[in-house]
Amino acid sequence: MHKARRNPANLIAMHGILILYTCIALFPVFVILINSFKTRKAIFREPLALPGADSFSLIGYETVLRQGDFFGYFQNSMIVTVCSLFFILLFGAMAAFALAEYRFRGNTLMGLYLALGIMIPIRIGTVAILELMVSTGLVNTLMALILVYTAQGLPLAVFILSEFMRGVSDDLKNAGRIDGLSEYMIFFRLALPLVRPALATVAVFNMIPIWNDLWFPLILAPAESTKTLTLGSQVFIGQFVTDWNAVLSALSMAILPVLILYVIFSRQLIRGITSGAVK
Repeated sequence: MHKARRNPANLIAMHGILILYTCIALFPVFVILINSFKTRKAIFREPLALPGADSFSLIGYETVLRQGDFFGYFQNSMIVTVCSLFFILLFGAMAAFALAEYRFRGNTLMGLYLALGIMIPIRIGTVAILELMVSTGLVNTLMALILVYTAQGLPLAVFILSEFMRGVSDDLKNAGRIDGLSEYMIFFRLALPLVRPALATVAVFNMIPIWNDLWFPLILAPAESTKTLTLGSQVFIGQFVTDWNAVLSALSMAILPVLILYVIFSRQLIRGITSGAVK
């Protein structure tokens, strides 16, 4: 058992599979990026070709920056995504720590109840959510989106982090209690640093759906001042005519922050995914 765990061939194979999957997943991104620098004719004539001297064009980026408040949309998306991820990781880790650390009657049922949102899509309750936001005066505010996305991401966060929290050494936590640390200090100073790979995994899995979501921004915050980047890009898509240069340029600029955050979290993400997979 210990020999198999130390076998580097297993780790190499796992990392090779992840690299292959990443290349396949990034291929559509590559196609979008190269086509954003082409003329309209070149996009449809040779979609997989790199932009050349006769096909290179920045008309899409010029259109995006000229029409609409692109930087305002970008700022709204960043605020919503970062705040939502912060609350998802904070409250999800707290709930997971409580379920893993404290044994009480109904512990398992409570865990299943908190993870129920994985099986029941939150969009089913769109009408009820809209009525709630209207009654609380949160329509056309970024807070409405932050609350919805936090509720949407918590079930997966609790489900993943609970298993990692159970792996934190009891001796380490008991030593902290002997030294006089409070439960909050044990959580923040001892437990959280040990589950960073799991936190990165949860962050990446929630970051992309939040950043790319169109449904809730369209329903809860369609005002010009609260539009997200994905919703703001829809201005270039018409019923009869679509400005593909502008659409691809807007998507390219929207993809870059996600790629940067993915690169930042990639090492911890791989550790979180492969943790316990190689025995």
